[in-house]
Amino acid sequence: MPEQEMNQVPPYEFYTQKRWENWLGRARESGFQIKESEEEAGKESAIFVNMVDDVILACLKVIARFDKGMLSREKALEILAEIRDIVLSEVEPISEDINLMIDSVQTSLMGALIAFECYIMGDYDEGANIAELVKSAIEAESSDNLELALDYTAQCGALVLKGKSLPEEVMVDLPYGIVAEWLDGIDSISAAMLGSDSYKEFDEEDEEDIV
Repeated sequence: MPEQEMNQVPPYEFYTQKRWENWLGRARESGFQIKESEEEAGKESAIFVNMVDDVILACLKVIARFDKGMLSREKALEILAEIRDIVLSEVEPISEDINLMIDSVQTSLMGALIAFECYIMGDYDEGANIAELVKSAIEAESSDNLELALDYTAQCGALVLKGKSLPEEVMVDLPYGIVAEWLDGIDSISAAMLGSDSYKEFDEEDEEDIV
């Protein structure tokens, strides 16, 4: 086999359109309906939690490789933009309840994705107080300055990626709104990091030069 062909290693794929479509298919097949019982709702809504977690684990793999120097800042941001394009694209309507859940999934993922980007860009203060940032985000939302609210949320997420925790007392008292949904995405990042560090493990094919 010519040397040139041998060197043509398929690029490592962090997340794909097919993967997202599979999740949407599972959501469609679930026939999910919003229930009054929390127990029933929790059991049936697990698929949507798993959808979010799957995307976040893919993004954490990007971060792990960026931290290790396997990905440049530009390449890491490019990969995150590709993931964003996949998971935040408009979804064809399925049913009223499932549509609401997918909309919630996408809003949470928006908060998570902007946090990953903020971390890679270094656009945050490592000494900042997360509780104060959450408060500022809520205040910005109440003033209809969603761009600023998203910026504060992103900084919270970047600090979580640096190892800080979202303060429980602040999360419990969050007023319902878009900042709360964005912070759900940040909370999912925190849970994923605590749950497993498998995203830091690299297979041989991952170790190819993907910078």
